[in-house]
Amino acid sequence: MKVFLIAGEPSGDKLGAALMAGLKRLRPDVMFQGVGGPLMQAQGLVSQFPMDELSVMGLAEVLPKYRHLKRRIREVADAVIAARPDVLITIDSPDFCLRVARLVKEAGSTRTVHYVAPTVWAWRPKRAAKMARVIDHVLALFPFEPPLMQAVGMRCDFVGHPVVADPVASADEVAAFRKAHAIDGPLILALPGSRRGEVSRLASRFGAALAHLIKAHPDARVVLPCAGPVESLVRELTNDWPVQPLLISAADTTDKRAAFAAADVALAASGTVSLELAAAATPMVIAYDMNWLSRIMISRMLLVDTVTLVNLVSDTRVVPEFIGQDCQPAPIGAALLDVLANPDAQNAAMALTMERLGQGGEAPGLRAARAVLNGCGESDAGP
Repeated sequence: MKVFLIAGEPSGDKLGAALMAGLKRLRPDVMFQGVGGPLMQAQGLVSQFPMDELSVMGLAEVLPKYRHLKRRIREVADAVIAARPDVLITIDSPDFCLRVARLVKEAGSTRTVHYVAPTVWAWRPKRAAKMARVIDHVLALFPFEPPLMQAVGMRCDFVGHPVVADPVASADEVAAFRKAHAIDGPLILALPGSRRGEVSRLASRFGAALAHLIKAHPDARVVLPCAGPVESLVRELTNDWPVQPLLISAADTTDKRAAFAAADVALAASGTVSLELAAAATPMVIAYDMNWLSRIMISRMLLVDTVTLVNLVSDTRVVPEFIGQDCQPAPIGAALLDVLANPDAQNAAMALTMERLGQGGEAPGLRAARAVLNGCGESDAGP
């Protein structure tokens, strides 16, 4: 079986690697081609070019790289057409991936699978119908998404969210982390993002918000696990914070995991990180801002009253969020103090979120592999 995969973000690389592992378990003869990052390469993919060329987020941010991305779209589509795979699996990055899928469909009848349903429940609902022109099958991360995809003619399987398969620190690891860093008072987890643009916009506001908390709790400590691509920038931008955070290198996954579970409250940028915090049972406050043009355009199209995934999956609004022009230090600091004093309010919502995302069931990568094989008309003969 020949599978062509395309991923354009670290999160997509993680999804792709788990899917590849699942396919290898069910179909040991599977062969891979495509574009992916280090995790997919570790599963046997030789990437056509570095995946990080596609890691661009925001409407305004894409424009300067449009011509280069357009050339890459054509190159990848030509590679798919020449490879004649049994299935093309595109993973997230819809602006790039769906353009490749369109060119591939125009040239033949290759089966197309897109991993991660478009967030039509949040904005631009017509994307589902547009996507159905070039995608046969969708693998969804959230249980409420399949009906939205099926309504426009695509097969859609809920395969679970990868966060439910991620390891969480044990009580012993949490105790060891606190002891190693002499943490006796409240521990605040700061997560200002993984992209240069968002870290640049959020770092100073996060620092100012934390000042409000530190004033009320002088014994509090702040820990900040750095994302690899922005580690040096984070170190630079946190130099003038009112309390120097304990910075954890991106390579130290053990300490990062322990920090998530050890924290009493987290201040985090909007995104999948809210699910990682829910998996660690760490209550949170979400804050985010973006390029001014992206902010204006997206705010006009937004269909939901919250962008925090824990709120959406649990169908609650217990996680406070401060988005766009509301991303201001004083109210964020006040919310952190409130959550620190009343953490139990979020516990039930976080547990419900994990249950609804598939915690305790078959690993999402294996579920996704079964869905791909079944969609191709093949039995999943593996264990």
